[in-house]
Amino acid sequence: MLDFPRWKVTAIWLVLAILVSLSIPSFLPERVTQGWPFTPPRINLGLDLAGGSYLLLEADTNDVAATRVEAMREQVQTEMRRQNPRIEIGEISSRNGQLSFLLRDPSQVDAARERLLSITGTGAGMTGQRQWDIQVVDSSRFVLTPTAAGLAQAVDTAMGDATEVVRRRIDELGTREPTIIRQGTNRIVVQVPGLQDPQALKNLLGKTAKLEFKLVDTNADPAGLARGQAPAGSQVLPYPNNPSGIPFIAVKRSAIITGDMLADARQEFEPTTNAPQVSITFDSQGGRRFARVTQENVNRPFAIIIDNSVISAPNINEPILGGRASISGGFTTDSANQLAIALRSGKLPVDLKIVEESTVGPDLGADSIRAGILASAIAVALVVAFMLVTYGRFGVYANLAVVINVFVILGVLALINGTLTLPGIAGFVLTIGTAVDANVLINERIREERHRGRGVVQAVELGYKEASRTIFEANVTHAISGIIMFFLGSGPVKGFAVVLLIGIATSVFTAVLFTRMLVAGWLRRTKPKTINI
Repeated sequence: MLDFPRWKVTAIWLVLAILVSLSIPSFLPERVTQGWPFTPPRINLGLDLAGGSYLLLEADTNDVAATRVEAMREQVQTEMRRQNPRIEIGEISSRNGQLSFLLRDPSQVDAARERLLSITGTGAGMTGQRQWDIQVVDSSRFVLTPTAAGLAQAVDTAMGDATEVVRRRIDELGTREPTIIRQGTNRIVVQVPGLQDPQALKNLLGKTAKLEFKLVDTNADPAGLARGQAPAGSQVLPYPNNPSGIPFIAVKRSAIITGDMLADARQEFEPTTNAPQVSITFDSQGGRRFARVTQENVNRPFAIIIDNSVISAPNINEPILGGRASISGGFTTDSANQLAIALRSGKLPVDLKIVEESTVGPDLGADSIRAGILASAIAVALVVAFMLVTYGRFGVYANLAVVINVFVILGVLALINGTLTLPGIAGFVLTIGTAVDANVLINERIREERHRGRGVVQAVELGYKEASRTIFEANVTHAISGIIMFFLGSGPVKGFAVVLLIGIATSVFTAVLFTRMLVAGWLRRTKPKTINI
């Protein structure tokens, strides 16, 4: 137990030196570390310490159902005409969350059913239920109704995708360590430390950024548009900036370009007027399709649609072959930049509305940091004083382990790019208070062995050996509670658990292995006949 070869001593000191050095950048202002040739790891401060914005977003599940019906409409149209023999169908209608269409040839009912079975999903999740219920009415009309299991799976998928889109948009703002987690089935919690003005964040996250290019239906009757009526195969959309003065326009239902065909989007300025605009670049598929459509529809207008509202409807004067286009429409620089960010990060698969918001000021966070530092300093001071008075030289070794353990915990947090919150500081203080438990057990065991008449070296060796079992069992039960809090808790509880688990591991290392190395070195050097413990 007291045998420490040179390589082991060197390895222990090296590990401690590395972890302590990793904690140092977190104490320095960022302006100091910005000039370094590398980016040092730092501990990030949570919302309650650094201040920032908190938003609770809720998804509209009805929007998911409507989106699924529209997506199925396009799939049905494509599937019925792409295979041989081609199945002719009438106009597809979507009402009350259902999709229905009529076969022109009733003898093709069985063939149409087979094709529908291939696109309506084999099963929703682990339930085994189909995603769509298929019914035949009056021998030639199909009615497709989404099942509850299929809708639940669609909502879960949409919320997962929405969480990733929200994360990408916030990352574009240049913020550090945002917390973005799902809550329940249709909510997302967003915490952005250091962001004091939540308005820009709300504007960015409230934009679905569903981009579509559709041909304008020039045959629509203006009187019908005013009543919200469009010809078959078209739809009426709002057009606030319509030069004709009519705030509506009719466009074809089928989109020629969608937002998932974008490769990039940037805020730029229009060369002649210097007005802000959004320049978009299509990927290879989108570029080819845009070129083909503009070649086939010269002198016809097309609508640029964002979130089901027409931004502009320019005329196709000539084929656009470069795979690039621009969106203008009375933008400010900020609004154009927000739209570019939203388009780059992808459209939200579901509309999100803000149901709760709050802002934590930096002053409150600074007060929390001061209170946490004060609590930690008091805890360290009291522990150091108690150990020094109670155990003498062995207390000095334990105190050295406690001080090093403080820096080691911070170093590990910085290494994993962890976030320190106010509950995390509570876990930090608790770890300091319990860090010397192992040394108390060891020292008391050494006392017992000395009272039994054992020699100094034998008493110390047995003290460490016999106490190690108890230390291990105590910390295992301690760690189990921390693991449960980490996996079952969220937010503050998880932050507390992270610091607690790190503290358990580092305190055992410093309080047992490190102090044993110091005691073994002292015994070899001085060979004392007695010890004061």
